[in-house]
Amino acid sequence: MGRTWGAVAVVAVLGSASAVAVAAAGGGGGATSAQAPVRYEQSDLYIEYNATAGDAGLQLGLDAEDWRQFTLLDTKGRRLAEVDARGRLRSFGLTELFFEAAEPSFKELPFREFKKRIPEGTYRFRGVDVDGRRVIGSDRLTHVIPAAPKVTFPTRGARVDPSNFKVTWESVTRPAGVRIVSYQVIVRQGERELSMYLPSTATSATIPPEFVRSGTALTGELLARERSGNQTITEFPTFRSA
Repeated sequence: MGRTWGAVAVVAVLGSASAVAVAAAGGGGGATSAQAPVRYEQSDLYIEYNATAGDAGLQLGLDAEDWRQFTLLDTKGRRLAEVDARGRLRSFGLTELFFEAAEPSFKELPFREFKKRIPEGTYRFRGVDVDGRRVIGSDRLTHVIPAAPKVTFPTRGARVDPSNFKVTWESVTRPAGVRIVSYQVIVRQGERELSMYLPSTATSATIPPEFVRSGTALTGELLARERSGNQTITEFPTFRSA
């Protein structure tokens, strides 16, 4: 299948020569403290499925105050990823973290194989803050993936009025049991990007005229996010403003 997904240790270093080192890791845990642990303010693990490009990736978001070490444990308690602050960052601490794994195409890694490598179940977040206190959290990963949202406008080659332009789509109701909690609309025009989050009841988004320049090509995408956090992307075809 091409790639082997193993545990990864990421060490952040801040000094006179800043660097980030990435290396294979295995085994063991991290530092602990006799103090009562605190919980991550955010501990999210989810799948992003791109229905247009034909790929999927694992994404993680976490937030806690002034932490210096983080470990993600899989459903069997094995280290899947690790971040360890070194040098000046070790006493200064980190707060938020977001990463997304590489997204090989389904031709290289079929989604059924992806699900075997990243199984459903509870993944644990473990860390240590700058005072040596343990930081804990968890998230349950599911394989409930929203169906690809159907964009009804813009269509391929459409010309839009910069002063009166809406993205429209049909509500995502499949597969059975899916519950959409939000949609995200992203519109790109050259190096400029507009992103907005909308409630699950929305089926359209008005693009501000201040964003759209006349006579230019635009692209974008629509994401449907499920209550588990898993989200599916439909990319827009290229269109132009009048």
